[in-house]
Amino acid sequence: MVTDAASEGAGNIELGRIVGVFGVRGWLKVESWTDPREAIFDYPEWRLSRQGSGETRQTGHAEGRPQGKGLVVRLPDIDTQEAARELIGLCISVLRDDLPRLPPGEFYWADLEGLSVSTIEGVALGRVSHLISTGANDVLVVQGERERLIPFVQPDVVRDVDLQAGTLTVDWDAEF
Repeated sequence: MVTDAASEGAGNIELGRIVGVFGVRGWLKVESWTDPREAIFDYPEWRLSRQGSGETRQTGHAEGRPQGKGLVVRLPDIDTQEAARELIGLCISVLRDDLPRLPPGEFYWADLEGLSVSTIEGVALGRVSHLISTGANDVLVVQGERERLIPFVQPDVVRDVDLQAGTLTVDWDAEF
C-alpha cells in the first residue's frame, strides 16, 4: 500500500495546499493529499510555505470540515478574507517525524519519489517522478528515456522496494 504524501524538503512532508478563500471570515479552501482527506486535520501543527521560497510559517491547530469535494479550514490568527487571500498557493506540510509509522510493506509517496526503477532483468527504466492515485491502485510515473506509467501493485508488478539502496524493482516489460 502507498500513502499519499509528497516530499517537501529536509524533514517536511507535504500533505496538501491552500487553493482558495471560503467566505469573508478568513476560512480557506484546502486540497488535501492525505487518505482519507480529512486526516490532514490530525496534525496539530502545519508548516506553510511557498514552493521554492525556503520560508516556512508555522501554524497552530487548524479547524476544518469537508465542503463539497474539498475541505475548508480556519487557521489561528487568520480572520479576514484579505489575510486568507495572501495564503493561496501555500503548501501545507508537517514534520516527517509527525507522520504515523507504517507497517512493513507500506510506503509514503514521498519515500518512493526519486527511487531508481529497474526491471527484474536489470533493465534501468528511470526514476520515480511522482505518483498518481487512480482509485483502483496507485501508479508510479517513471521518467527515463521516456515516461512510463507503472501500477504500484505488490507483489505482481512491484517486486522490491529498497529505500536504503534507493531502488525499486518491477516485473515490467521494458518495451511497454
